[in-house]
Amino acid sequence: MGKIVGAFATVHAPQLFDRPPSEDPKQLDADIAAMRQIGKELEETKPDAVIVIGSDHLETFFLSSVPTFAILSGEFSHAEFAGRKYELKIHEALTEDLLDKLMKMGFDLGYSQDAVLGHAFAAVYEWVIEGRKIPVVPIFVNAYLPPLPTAKRCAELGRAIGKVIASRPENVAIVASGGMSHFPGTWKYPKPDFDFDYWAISEIEKGNLDTLINLTNEQLDEVGNTELLSWMIMFGAIGNHKGELVTYQPTWHHGHAVLRFIPLKGAGPSKEGQEASKKYEFKGGYEFYKHPSPSAYKLNKVLYDSRFKRDLRLRLIHDLPSVAKEYGMTPDEAKVLETLQDDDIEKFRDGQVHPLVEAGAHPLGMWMAVIRIHSELRKLRAEKNQIGQPSSATH
Repeated sequence: MGKIVGAFATVHAPQLFDRPPSEDPKQLDADIAAMRQIGKELEETKPDAVIVIGSDHLETFFLSSVPTFAILSGEFSHAEFAGRKYELKIHEALTEDLLDKLMKMGFDLGYSQDAVLGHAFAAVYEWVIEGRKIPVVPIFVNAYLPPLPTAKRCAELGRAIGKVIASRPENVAIVASGGMSHFPGTWKYPKPDFDFDYWAISEIEKGNLDTLINLTNEQLDEVGNTELLSWMIMFGAIGNHKGELVTYQPTWHHGHAVLRFIPLKGAGPSKEGQEASKKYEFKGGYEFYKHPSPSAYKLNKVLYDSRFKRDLRLRLIHDLPSVAKEYGMTPDEAKVLETLQDDDIEKFRDGQVHPLVEAGAHPLGMWMAVIRIHSELRKLRAEKNQIGQPSSATH
């Protein structure tokens, strides 16, 4: 009879990979140390497989196909981020049995044998699995392209996963990758809701997981925590189980958390949990990550493509009319793309809605495209400066 021998929740922030100067390196180091700590606990529990549950940042799935839930069912799990590539063996027997039995239990899952996953999975592969020869079962949950599954539905899927595990011979660990509060691409990016994070940590430490499972998607969106849907799947699998905080790092734009649920180590309540108010009060009225309008498809498509095609980024910089023609955009539709090169991108981190978002761009997709364009601009300036430098050769 199979058993869940490990259960953990972890951060996956992209800044852990590229370590930009805007971040506090001590906070990033604390995150990585905590992830490596739970990696060592995999050695203690010796799972036969690790189920990794993560969301997408418009990297793998986009408007051409957006599954609510999906299982990666190939021979290997591939992930790429920040120039790093991963290829981990998939536990095929468990994966195929999950796909088959979950469908029979009423869960219409998508699947892929060749999807390349993004940093939600890459972070776990890098600092938790970290070269250990443990096969994985990657499970995707849609957390950014509404309509999203509810927290309750995610927990129901987790309970079904738990039943499948119990019917099999393997011991399994579960790592849920996501959270906590952050608002990439929105006016609220520099204003994470730490109070909600502390309250959620407090409820987890008390074992009140049902309190979180009962949250609505509107509430999770309000506090920048739709990524907790991956945690909800794990919550369903392990039941109303207490958790222990390994680390919480309140960065200027993101609450980073790593928690342990199985096995517990006897840690007492964290200072974050003790600082939480007895009940978090939602304000209502926020909606940051909306269903993209079909009328803005061309805009969202060109932003998405620009993240993966350097020639397109260069044309956006030097030959915008040709891009507009290729994507069938009117001059008015294309004009907003000029803001991709806005030198003062910091202002859109501090209380201003980006013109691309006003025009219908998905905030997260917009922000990832802006980051790539500005990286390209820095590269071009560096190349220009290098060409302009006098030769150091002696004559």
